[in-house]
Amino acid sequence: MRAVTITVHGRVQGVGFRYALQNEAQRAGARGWVRNRRDGSVEALIAGDATTVDTVVAWAHVGPPSAEVDRVDAVESSETPPDGFDIHATA
Repeated sequence: MRAVTITVHGRVQGVGFRYALQNEAQRAGARGWVRNRRDGSVEALIAGDATTVDTVVAWAHVGPPSAEVDRVDAVESSETPPDGFDIHATA
């Protein structure tokens, strides 16, 4: 299993990004979580096989129609993902 933590920058809060990412991750079969950050970014842990993770990360570069993604930072993670894909409180 591969796990990646991403931070998405741009106009990504107040546009349904977390819910759309959760839907995309569930559709792809990924495990993990997503949350808003106080700095205006969105952070997520995405885990699954390499193709699943790559699919969700690629989607995050575009996001939902009302988002404007400037950049996505991604780093490999050793965090154990939860079962399913959760929305966490702002950090």
